Amino acid sequence: MVAAALLHDIGHLLHNLPADAPDSGVDDYHENLGARYLQQHFLPEVHEPVRLHVAAKRYLCAVDEAYLGKLSEPSVTSLYLQGGPMNDDEVAAFETEPYYKQAVQLRYCDEMAKNPNAVTEPITSFITDLEKSLL
Repeated sequence: MVAAALLHDIGHLLHNLPADAPDSGVDDYHENLGARYLQQHFLPEVHEPVRLHVAAKRYLCAVDEAYLGKLSEPSVTSLYLQGGPMNDDEVAAFETEPYYKQAVQLRYCDEMAKNPNAVTEPITSFITDLEKSLL
């Protein structure tokens, strides 16, 4: 989970779109780009939650009325580019994904990380977690 949380948005670095692409109505599909890159180097416990973290946002907006209100403005903008809250069939399909619970946990971590007052450890403190997650 630590490696997935650290790397879940790496896909934003793997495309040639401008940083404000969502403001222009463009979805960068960063979850897919990131997962494809990470699966070359990391265990499924890392790349699968990354692949599913956008779907997890859509899922949580469908199953938790309060979750949408907790999203940052850019996250709300991207939510609608990514399909909006899931419908009942999408929720059921998402819950069949082997790593869906980890993806939901990753979403909660992602939201907590947007707190500008959050205190984090230096990147070097995560080296062991990253190394244990490599193929």
